[in-house]
Amino acid sequence: MRFDIVTIFPGLFEGFFEHGVVKRAIQGGLLQVGVHDLREFTHDRHRTVDDRPFGGGEGMVLKAEPLAEAVEHLGLSPKPHRTAEGQTVILLSAQGKRYSQAMARELAGNDRVVLLCGRYEGVDERVSELIADQELSIGDYVLSGGELAAAVVLDTTMRLLPGVLGNQASSEYESFGLADGLLENKPGEGVSSTHGAGGLLDYPHYTRPAEFRGLSVPEVLSSGNHEQIRRWRREQALRKTLRNRPDLLEGAALSAEDRSYLRSLEVHAEGAQSKDSV
Repeated sequence: MRFDIVTIFPGLFEGFFEHGVVKRAIQGGLLQVGVHDLREFTHDRHRTVDDRPFGGGEGMVLKAEPLAEAVEHLGLSPKPHRTAEGQTVILLSAQGKRYSQAMARELAGNDRVVLLCGRYEGVDERVSELIADQELSIGDYVLSGGELAAAVVLDTTMRLLPGVLGNQASSEYESFGLADGLLENKPGEGVSSTHGAGGLLDYPHYTRPAEFRGLSVPEVLSSGNHEQIRRWRREQALRKTLRNRPDLLEGAALSAEDRSYLRSLEVHAEGAQSKDSV
């Protein structure tokens, strides 16, 4: 898989590619990355990439011409044929669709992804209409530019590629993972104590020491009882999702046992509120 990033600050990505999973994926030949300086596609001595907005207003607008030439330089298929060729051009913008793990899984099915990093007050709308295939935002907030968003999209996508992670199940049995039910172990490994997220947030994790500043690891995790550990982890995932992201419960894969546990949490919360109001 190949990513191409178009930016006015190519130096921002130098350290990002030199560490961790991204570095291993590149060195292992699983990922190719090209970073392109947008100013190389200008034709004036000032290397101008922005201009004042029509109609007035604050700030400057990123021009369409340099971005168009940059994408054409990459040798992609014409826009109507990119999907069939496993290609996509993404404009990173605060006005885009909100990025999600589901979108990362879709992008991982492409052979080439081009990320256009927005800057200034915005990007000429004709870039979205004529050049980009989609417009994405990584959250409901505004960044100084699309470079950090590009790094997020690249990282979340490439870690889903086969062979990138040491244990491929890691990308399914984590927050927002699609896997549901028990993690399948290899023969002779015994019963699994890991439950797939099934669209929920991940369960809490602990490691040594067993006691840290007066707070101990839950006893169940040291019990050796895989079924009890599985049940505890699932309940904690439900509890954390209900507390931090209740919106995820609507689309999550929930069993009758899950729903019963959630009802007990809600009843307990209602009882606590009633007690406080007395």
